[in-house]
Amino acid sequence: MSRVGKRPISIPSGVSVQISDDAVEVKGPKGTLRQALPPGIRIEENEGRLEAKPVREDRALAKFHGLARSLVANAVAGVSTGFQKELDIVGIGYRAGVKGQLLTLALGYSHPVLFDIPEGIGIKVDNQTHLVVSGVDRQVVGQVAADIRGLRKPDPYKQKGIRYTGEVLKKKVGKTGA
Repeated sequence: MSRVGKRPISIPSGVSVQISDDAVEVKGPKGTLRQALPPGIRIEENEGRLEAKPVREDRALAKFHGLARSLVANAVAGVSTGFQKELDIVGIGYRAGVKGQLLTLALGYSHPVLFDIPEGIGIKVDNQTHLVVSGVDRQVVGQVAADIRGLRKPDPYKQKGIRYTGEVLKKKVGKTGA
């Protein structure tokens, strides 16, 4: 059995859970998520807690046991509190702005970069150089933040580009003079 899979998931107040054979639907104040379950794992509700249980004792199911528990725990946390990733834009003239469902970035290219904000994701821009990506689904929030970072990855020489807040970059030394 998985150590991660054995831990119970507490259900906060205001969150309701519907369990079916192949999925768990979680509703809360921030929204609704439907999480599919890996084969061979079932979720049971006992005394206000969710527990992941393998269908049979099998070594091959141990990895899915922990995975299923983590996915459901992330769904419960997402609908109750939500997830967010923070990005910093570093560089002279680099800035961002949001209009409706469109993120406009000036990243040193000859044209502005336009990024469509997916459904269920909110992006807030503070003082044109700090982005906060927030949403209910942890995987989608992380993927959107990674996609935005990929538009202009941090340069190892001048440290310019888009980086996660708190990300430590290794600076490379440039060429020496003649």
